[in-house]
Amino acid sequence: MIDTLCVIGVGLIGGSLARALRAGGHVRHIVGCGRGAKNLELALAMGVIDEVCTDPAQAVVGADVVVIAVTLGTTADILSQIAATLAPHAVVTDVGSAKACVLDAARATLGAALPRFVAGHPIAGAEKSGVEASSAALFKQHLVILTPQENQSAAALAQVQAMWTATGAQVLSMTPGLHDQVLAATSHLPHLLAYAMVNCLLDLPTPVNVFDYAAGGFRDFTRIASSSPAMWRDIALGNAPAIIDMCERFEAGLASLRGALTRADGAALEHAFQRAKQARDDYLLRSAPP
Repeated sequence: MIDTLCVIGVGLIGGSLARALRAGGHVRHIVGCGRGAKNLELALAMGVIDEVCTDPAQAVVGADVVVIAVTLGTTADILSQIAATLAPHAVVTDVGSAKACVLDAARATLGAALPRFVAGHPIAGAEKSGVEASSAALFKQHLVILTPQENQSAAALAQVQAMWTATGAQVLSMTPGLHDQVLAATSHLPHLLAYAMVNCLLDLPTPVNVFDYAAGGFRDFTRIASSSPAMWRDIALGNAPAIIDMCERFEAGLASLRGALTRADGAALEHAFQRAKQARDDYLLRSAPP
């Protein structure tokens, strides 16, 4: 049971975490903090939080667990603001989609509280944002990755693991570098591709609006291009080295397919398509609910 939880950034992820913990009886009091008073008042009216505060330094006073659920580019500033007012026992964690940059910011700001900072990333989300999109069931049967640091407090790590487990998530640990590499491949590059695909069609010089002729394949492939541009700007910049590496790998794969098209090499195309189909089919079988 968490006595006082402070959620900085009561949007989709922060709001869903608060709702999941409250629904399971795992928290007594929730302080919501953010820049948007309207969003916080909505969260209060919805029963997601119990108290509103717009000053991060004040919001964390007396909190047992602090969850930073803001855009990645804002995390360092929040850590700097709260460092001096954290309770001596407070555990701090985040939900950012890149971990090396967050840990660098924590080392630069948290001082004596650094061992109680647990870097984390719930692998769950949706295209919609804001507390109105939050759900107590968002994390059920989803992964949450924790990336423990050197000199990590074992008690802090255990508390954050227990918090996420209480939401129905499966919690695992890996190094920050591996996390950033894996997420660049499975999440960050796909988002860049979706945005690039939509912009490609937007800039296509045709006498008709090509979007009027788009079918289910285009809708499925570009669904994540409806995600928050500001959030994904921060993620792209925060994990730039790993994403650039994945861009280069993708460009090489695309060049190989283009070469097969140029040569009219149907066998090479079919082999590439079959290999990808098999890998995706295997993934769907492994990830299917029992």
